[in-house]
Amino acid sequence: MTTPAPPLVEGISTLHGVDWEQFKTIEAALAHLGKGVKLSYFNGVLEIMSPIGPRHEDVKSTLGLLLEAYMREKGIRFYVCGGFTLESPKTASGTPDESYAIGTRKKIPDIVIEVIITSGRLHKTEIYRPKQVPEVWFWKKGQITLFHLEEQGYVQRERSVFFPDLELLMLQRYLDLADQYDAVSEFVEAIRRGDQ
Repeated sequence: MTTPAPPLVEGISTLHGVDWEQFKTIEAALAHLGKGVKLSYFNGVLEIMSPIGPRHEDVKSTLGLLLEAYMREKGIRFYVCGGFTLESPKTASGTPDESYAIGTRKKIPDIVIEVIITSGRLHKTEIYRPKQVPEVWFWKKGQITLFHLEEQGYVQRERSVFFPDLELLMLQRYLDLADQYDAVSEFVEAIRRGDQ
């Protein structure tokens, strides 16, 4: 009889000096854990985050529902791309918590979302730069920030180029509501009233 493995404690482990082949070996070895472990790799640095807990999933889901409600109310065509791995072989690999293509389906999403519960050392924007992801959104410590890709790299902006009328503080206000259903319903009402 085998002894069950102890439960993973939420946290981040950072490994330095990991080449691409070593990263791919570690990734394959941890694949059986599914979404319980998230890997991010950039230029020899590997971060292993485990596990993804209920707070993380709640924020990710609610933020996604709010953004989707906004796009539907505004008649903005969008495609949910999900959390698939974006890789630039030998350099970078990252899996956003959610992602969206705006206007048409695309191989590279226009917006990726990262929910940060436990901070690591990697600059997550750099993971997505080789793939030229236009915007990276973060939720960290109860606050939404977004970075838009410009010629010199990612620059923090107050508003999305895809949603120039959407105030992040307004979005955050509804994300902070305790009940997800009420948050989305009240957000839709506010959009219809023109409260943004």
